[in-house]
Amino acid sequence: MAVAVAAAEYAAMGWPVCVGAYPPGPARHHGEMLRACSCDRVGCPAPGAHPLSPAWQVQASADPETVAQWWVARPEANVILVTGRVFDVLDVPASAGTAALALMERSAARPGPVAISAANRALFFVATRGAPADEDEWWSCHLDCEPEMNPEVVGLRWHCRDSYVLAPPSRDGNALKAHWLRPPDGRPLPDGLRLLGFLADACEGSAG
Repeated sequence: MAVAVAAAEYAAMGWPVCVGAYPPGPARHHGEMLRACSCDRVGCPAPGAHPLSPAWQVQASADPETVAQWWVARPEANVILVTGRVFDVLDVPASAGTAALALMERSAARPGPVAISAANRALFFVATRGAPADEDEWWSCHLDCEPEMNPEVVGLRWHCRDSYVLAPPSRDGNALKAHWLRPPDGRPLPDGLRLLGFLADACEGSAG
C-alpha cells in the first residue's frame, strides 16, 4: 500500500511515473532462490529496479487516476520515476552524497530532494535540462542495464532523457528499500549545474 500511495503522490506532483519490476515471492528449488526479479529475465542486471514494460517511455504518466489504477492491478509493483521531463537526477555513491551535502551546507547551497537508492547511491533531484542543444554539455544514462558514468568524475551518473530511477519506498531484488533523506517539499528544484561542482568534488574526495 505504501508504494501505491507514493506513486499517486508523485503523479500528483507532476512527476512522470511508470510501473516497475519487483522482487518476486520466495520461489525456491532445493533451497535456492530461483528468481530475483519479476521480469523473469535470465541474469537481470537490475533486479526489481527497472520498468516492467519495454514501452515505459510511452506509458509513463503523471495522471493520478491512471497511476492509481496501475497499482490496483499490480499492488506489488515498484515505482519508477522517469527523468528528463520534469526533473533530472544526479546519482553518486551514498558516501559521496553525504560528503556533498556537508559541502553544500557549509556553502549555504540548497540541495533539493535527495534519496538513497536501494543500491546505496544518493539521488539528487534537480531541474531538468531536457534535450540541450550542446550534447557535449550534458550526458544521459541510457538505461536498459548498467548505466554509463561520466568518465571524468568517478562514480557520477546523470539521469536525464531516456533514463529513470527507482523511487522510494521501492525495494530491489535484494529486498533493500529506497528512502528519502530530504523528501520533496514543493519548492522549485535546484539547478543541476550548481550542484554538479559539489558532487564532483565529493566523488573525487571519496575516490582519493
